[in-house]
Amino acid sequence: MSSSLLSKNLKIKIYRTIMLPVLYGCETWSLTLREERKLRVFENMVLRIFGPRRDEVTREWRRLHNEEVNDLYCSPNIVRVIKSRRMRWAEHVAHMGEERGVYRVLVGKPEGKRPLRRPRRRCVYNIRMDLQEVGCGYMDWIGLAQHRDRWRMLVSAVMNLRVP
Repeated sequence: MSSSLLSKNLKIKIYRTIMLPVLYGCETWSLTLREERKLRVFENMVLRIFGPRRDEVTREWRRLHNEEVNDLYCSPNIVRVIKSRRMRWAEHVAHMGEERGVYRVLVGKPEGKRPLRRPRRRCVYNIRMDLQEVGCGYMDWIGLAQHRDRWRMLVSAVMNLRVP
């Protein structure tokens, strides 16, 4: 895959072929920061298909830095794609209405006793965190999702943010 005989476009198609099955169902994932970092590491590892570069000063071969790999791919990273898909799915669920089961599962609070350890992160918390990154974290996301144009602007803003 690191061969210079393969074109950049073909390598990008191979990358997308590998990554799309990995993202199946990512709209409902509740990712922690550790899991996001692992996904970015995996993505950078797969993007190494662009191969090494020859340093112009020392004339030695070296691995590409992550910034160089991202510049070659020139598309949003995997975490941004997951967050934007999650936001689009949240809009879809917000338009469903309160009588639908998916809406009740996403927005509702479970009844009964909680386990003793720390509660698991829910999808709603991830949606709120994604909105907070854009600067709309304290707004009612269900009401915000009712305005399609504003919500799509937020989804594109989430997609364009850079992850360190």
